[in-house]
Amino acid sequence: MKNEEWATAIDNRRKKREVWAWRMLLCAAFFALHSSLFTSCSEDSEDEEEYANWQERNDNAISQWAADTSLRKIKNFTKDQTTTGTSSDYIYVEVLEEGSGTESPLYTDTVWVAYRGRLIPSKSYPDGYVFDQSYQGDFSWTTSDVFEFSVNGLVEGFGTALMAMKPGDRWRVHIPYMLGYGSSSTSTSVPAYSNLTFDIALFDFWHPGETRPFFKSR
Repeated sequence: MKNEEWATAIDNRRKKREVWAWRMLLCAAFFALHSSLFTSCSEDSEDEEEYANWQERNDNAISQWAADTSLRKIKNFTKDQTTTGTSSDYIYVEVLEEGSGTESPLYTDTVWVAYRGRLIPSKSYPDGYVFDQSYQGDFSWTTSDVFEFSVNGLVEGFGTALMAMKPGDRWRVHIPYMLGYGSSSTSTSVPAYSNLTFDIALFDFWHPGETRPFFKSR
């Protein structure tokens, strides 16, 4: 074969390989796109089923908390304390442990707390989806991790609870979505109109200008 023919043959093979490679890339892109669409549709369907009638279900949960006489009602600190208000003006508390502290944090104070936050029960999470927590497993005063927060930097319902707690208290606090994130969704884990249930353990608190040594629970 002459040099010119050899060069032409090689060039033709190269072009065929390039065409084939482009076809493979296009096919891969096509299937990847459609696969992601199918996956997205599937995930959207699951989310819709998980949170179907979500606002209505959360409204019903608030009504149930309000009717439960075993729960302690505490009116949100931003509401008029001289009137009865509505069921969504309150947080609803189950006292898990009572501490020996005598004072409660103020709005401008800083706290050390351990916490676990859940949504109301749903299809896949009968105990409520855990969207945030400072510790794993069962709570322990000696081993659970503790976080530092400013009371005025938390959602109203959480702040309301802290300002009624004393060091050593551990509460389960049910917060209507109006005192949480309201009609906003903070992330894929907390949809809009989500009531929040927090297990909160208050370790300590201090006023502006005061300090505490570094806390290590372990």
